[in-house]
Amino acid sequence: MTATRRWQIPLLLVLTVYSTAALGLMSMLPLKDGARDWYAPLVKGGWMAWSFPTAMFFLTILALLALMGVWEYARPGGHPRVGILRFETTRGDRLFVSLLGSAFITLAWLGLVGPGLWWALALCVVYAIGVFRYV
Repeated sequence: MTATRRWQIPLLLVLTVYSTAALGLMSMLPLKDGARDWYAPLVKGGWMAWSFPTAMFFLTILALLALMGVWEYARPGGHPRVGILRFETTRGDRLFVSLLGSAFITLAWLGLVGPGLWWALALCVVYAIGVFRYV
């Protein structure tokens, strides 16, 4: 008889921690003229300008890594396969390639188009889906 893995509990834990941290960050946002200032530093006089988007960026990468751990726990082995690059990659390799490519897409967007990054985010999501599907 095979043992069943209870991967739903770690998944729920990761999503709960992510949501709690995001709400905690939102509660730290300073108010400016009665509205939340989304780009203001979260820590006044801190050594780094931790704005809400910066903190959410790093929190999301941490959540992705934790979710990859839950995925590995639920289905061990990393599901290695040979894709269009013609060498074997695992889920972790594909996550790394998608994050690295997304960084280059975002930097190119900033240099060529400007600071409006919503379309760059959409392009990064399409790129990541493509990497996980074909690489």
